[in-house]
Amino acid sequence: MTSRGHTSSTTQPSTASQGRSRPISQETGPLTVGVEEEFLLVDPVSRELSAAAEKVVAEALPDLGDHVGPELTRYQVETRTDPHTHLADLADQIGSAREALARAAARQGLRIVSTGTPVLAPPGPPPLTDGARYTRSAAMFRGLDDEQVACACHIHVGVPDLATALEVSNHLRPWVPLLIAVAANSPYWAGRDTGYASWRTTTWGRWPVSGPPPYFESANHFEDLVSGFLTTGAVMDRGGLYWDIRPSHHVSTLEIRAADATATADDTVLLTGLVRALAATALTAIHGGEPAPRPHPEMLRAACWRAARDGLAGNGIDLFTGRLTPTVTQMGQLLTHIRMALHQHGDTELVHTLWSRLRTHGSRSDAQRTAHRRRGSLTDVVDHLISTTTPNGHTDRRPD
Repeated sequence: MTSRGHTSSTTQPSTASQGRSRPISQETGPLTVGVEEEFLLVDPVSRELSAAAEKVVAEALPDLGDHVGPELTRYQVETRTDPHTHLADLADQIGSAREALARAAARQGLRIVSTGTPVLAPPGPPPLTDGARYTRSAAMFRGLDDEQVACACHIHVGVPDLATALEVSNHLRPWVPLLIAVAANSPYWAGRDTGYASWRTTTWGRWPVSGPPPYFESANHFEDLVSGFLTTGAVMDRGGLYWDIRPSHHVSTLEIRAADATATADDTVLLTGLVRALAATALTAIHGGEPAPRPHPEMLRAACWRAARDGLAGNGIDLFTGRLTPTVTQMGQLLTHIRMALHQHGDTELVHTLWSRLRTHGSRSDAQRTAHRRRGSLTDVVDHLISTTTPNGHTDRRPD
C-alpha cells in the first residue's frame, strides 16, 4: 500500500504470499518481510521536482514490471519488493530496484532522490496522478492533498490473520517514536529548513486517521472503528487508514509506516531488520500471554512529535520511564529487547553492522543540513540526496 493508500489494487506490492507467514519457530521458519520505497523525481539542472512520474514508470517497466508504480502526485514513484525471509536477499532487490529506477529516470533526463519531503519544489499544489480515486481524494480532503508531496518507507511483515496483526500492533506502538527518529530524513520543505528532523511525520499528523495507532482491544474493536470512519467520511476506504502501523486490507501483513523515505538502501535494510525482530519479539510475548505496554495515547503522540523534531541526534521520550533519554541510548535498549529475535532470524551481525554504520555517519537529516552549510546552497542538498539514493544515481547507461 502506498503512503496515502491511493494506489488501486492492480498496483499493490507483490506481498500476497506474506499471508502464509506464521510466528518463527522450528516448524514454520522466519517471518517474511517486504518493502515499499517512495522517491521524488528531480531535474538535475534546476534541482526542482519534475512532474514526469508516468514517463519514468513506463521507462522502468521493462526492468521492474509490477514492482514499480505511480503515487498520489506526478512528482513521485514507488518501488515494491517481493516478500523475503533473508535480509541479504531483500537488500539485493532493494539495491537493484533503486539502480533500475535511477537508470529509467536518467533516460528521461531526471534523477531520483529518497527523502521524506522535497527540498525544492515549484509553487502551488502538486499535479496529481490521473485517476478517479485521486480526483475523489482531492475533492474530499482538499488542501491536505495540496501539501502531500511526502515520501515514506513502508515495511510489511507477514502475519497469519487480523487478530494477530492487531496484537502485534499493540506491542509495537511504544517503539514508533524510535523508528521515526532513526529514519528521520526530511528537514527541508519546499525551500526552507523546518527545524525538524522529520517534517514528513508532522505533515501526516493533519490527516483524520493518522499517527500512532490506538490500542486495539479486539478485532471487533478495530472493525467498529473502521466502520465509524467510513460512515462519517473520515476515510474514503480502508486504504485511507494512515496510522503508523496498520493491518493490510488486501494481504495478510502488518504494515509499519512510521519511517521517512530512507537516504540509503542500507538504511531500509536496517529498518526492516529492526521491524521484523520487533514483530517476532511481540509474537513471542503474545504466545506467552504477556500483555502489551499501554502508554497514554497523549504521551505516545508527544513522543512521536519529539522524535520528529530531534531525530536520531536528539533526546526522545522514553515511554517506559516517561523521561527524556538520548535516542542512541533507546536504540541500545531496543537492540537488547529484540536480541533473541535477531539471532533466530540470522540478522544479528547485519543489523548491528548497519546500525553502527548509521550511528557513526550520523543523522540523515543532519547530513542534509551539512550539505547545505558548505555553501549555503539548497541545490547542494539535492545533489547530496541524488548521490546517497543510489551510488550510481547520475548514470543513464544500462549495465553491461
